[in-house]
Amino acid sequence: MTRIIILAAGKGTRMNSELPKVLVPLNGRPMIKYLMDAVVASGVDECPIIVVSPSNKEIISETLKEYKAEYAIQDQQLGTGHAVACARNYLDEKTDNIIVLGGDQPFLKPESIRSFNQLRHDALTVVSTLLGNFDGWHSNFYHLGRIIRGINNKVEKIVEFKDANNEEKLVTEINTIVMCFNRDWLFKNIDNLNNNNNQHEYYLTSLVNIAFEEGYEVDAVNIDPHEAIGINSQEELTVAERVSA
Repeated sequence: MTRIIILAAGKGTRMNSELPKVLVPLNGRPMIKYLMDAVVASGVDECPIIVVSPSNKEIISETLKEYKAEYAIQDQQLGTGHAVACARNYLDEKTDNIIVLGGDQPFLKPESIRSFNQLRHDALTVVSTLLGNFDGWHSNFYHLGRIIRGINNKVEKIVEFKDANNEEKLVTEINTIVMCFNRDWLFKNIDNLNNNNNQHEYYLTSLVNIAFEEGYEVDAVNIDPHEAIGINSQEELTVAERVSA
């Protein structure tokens, strides 16, 4: 059985909004509703787990009352790894695989979510998108993590933008935030994350390097850049509305 975890605890500070980020309207509709429609249409998990904060649980659950969902609370904003760990108690022994999505990814398609569900991994699989450059609407990806490959073109790690050096920032294979995990491997390793980075956060993406160091081969599945667009600022929202028109 596969469960879906949606990360939705973020505030709307960079969106210049008092609303939680995932409720900021895209073309007049809360952006998370587009994602929830895709999750429902995929048929993968009829009751996804949405990770929220204590301050936004009520407004998000009320906005999404037409959907079936469970809500896990992230008491403190300590990073994506910590957010997923907060959903641990909602996953029983029947769960084999976990798909993690960002609540600010309104263009993800149901068929892509179904394809993620077909993946089988001993540890994890990342979902990336390939860009030729960061020009035009591709600028929405500039501040996302970079997929770093090493010997034989194998994925070694994901470097978040704020931790990337100048050479790494030139890499145009981008982490889309979507990640797929073997449940047992995930929760055996998620407590090994540390916050030794510029954000002092527990990054879910650090699990890629943990898997690599353990000798696992980490696959990267590519999706179209249009589908991979995330929205983290008012400028990126404007770009997304233009692309979706």
